[in-house]
Amino acid sequence: MNRLSLIIQREYLTRVRKKSFIILTVLMPFLMVAISLVPFWLSTLNDGSIKNVAVIDNTGIYAPLLKSTDQYDFQIIGSAELQDSESRLGKDLFAILQITNDLSKDPRAVSLTSEKQSPMELQSLIERTLNEKLTEQRLDELSNSSNVDSEAISQVRNILENSSGVSLRTLRMGDDGSVKESSTEIASIIGMMFTILIYMFILLYGNMVMQAVLEEKKSRVVEVMISSVKPVNLLIGKVVGIGLVGLTQLAIWGIMTSVLFTGVSFFIANPEQAVAVSSEMNDFNIEGILNSIMSINWLELLFYFILFFIGGYVLYASIFAMFASAVDSEEDTSQFMTPVTLLIVFAFLAGFYSVSNPDGPLAFWTSLIPFTSPIVMMVRIPFGIPFWEVLMSLVLLYGTFILISIFAAKIYRVGILMYGKKPSIQEMMKWVTYK
Repeated sequence: MNRLSLIIQREYLTRVRKKSFIILTVLMPFLMVAISLVPFWLSTLNDGSIKNVAVIDNTGIYAPLLKSTDQYDFQIIGSAELQDSESRLGKDLFAILQITNDLSKDPRAVSLTSEKQSPMELQSLIERTLNEKLTEQRLDELSNSSNVDSEAISQVRNILENSSGVSLRTLRMGDDGSVKESSTEIASIIGMMFTILIYMFILLYGNMVMQAVLEEKKSRVVEVMISSVKPVNLLIGKVVGIGLVGLTQLAIWGIMTSVLFTGVSFFIANPEQAVAVSSEMNDFNIEGILNSIMSINWLELLFYFILFFIGGYVLYASIFAMFASAVDSEEDTSQFMTPVTLLIVFAFLAGFYSVSNPDGPLAFWTSLIPFTSPIVMMVRIPFGIPFWEVLMSLVLLYGTFILISIFAAKIYRVGILMYGKKPSIQEMMKWVTYK
């Protein structure tokens, strides 16, 4: 046991002391925030230039309604200038909007011509303006009809002008009968966040185990280590030591995220300090979002996350180490690792598609299959699922990883000392029976 603890300590300390680990652990939360927010922020910026849009309206009804913005300048021209405008496309003219007929009679009598694909923002602006006018025209036609009361038409106009969308509040009832505000969007985001973490860490640290085995085997260091340590203990120490590195990194990220979230909550809870809140944020129900986040049982979620992370990591790390011990180079691992990697990718895709239907057949069965359950189950837990499903998933996962670990240890003890030949699956199966 003392030798096993030394192996675990060696694998752990040699990695957490690396500058790359320290820098990545500290900077990754900030990098993730930057990767998420910076592209969104950049997408809201424009190149600073105003794009000219020529408007040819044969009806004379709609062109005056198109108001210029900071990005688009609508210029009304006559139909006689169409040919000249077409020659200017891509130069000083960005697009040509042509309305050939009354849209209340022919809704498709409008076209937008540009040299490049017109942006969605411009299309939405034009369609919204024209649709509003089209609705007004149709109401005018009804009001001029002798069969419709003009007062009723006036009421319809008021309803359309002052109508506001329905904002549906979602609530969840706890086991104790208490009701708290919840959010499907927040549950989806949190589920996907934990799913991505498990997916990323299984691949990252599983590959780290494989690299460690290959490096020791290629350098022949393992031959010296085997003389004083049993191969099984060496495998266990390597898997546990590298796994502790992953848990350490997760713990640091969790603490940093908690501190960041606490700071944001304090900032929002004190409006007098929030002097730089942009006008765009006024449309968001910040208090409702915070209540939804706080309604989630974070202790339960983190507890299950650790359990599924450990189960999934040990399961796949054993497989990675098993195949790495049987070959001499990274190139030879592709034959064995490609199916395993595809299985992990399938689990991630199953989790991604399960967000929209966390109780569907795909989500249910893939959250029970041990090779996919660590990734898929973390999508479902924030939505609230029966305890027996989580328990069954954990029992199957831990039972499978114990069997896989035993199987991998038997192959590891033979393969770690084999050189010069890439074995087949049939030959590796024979190694299991060796005494």
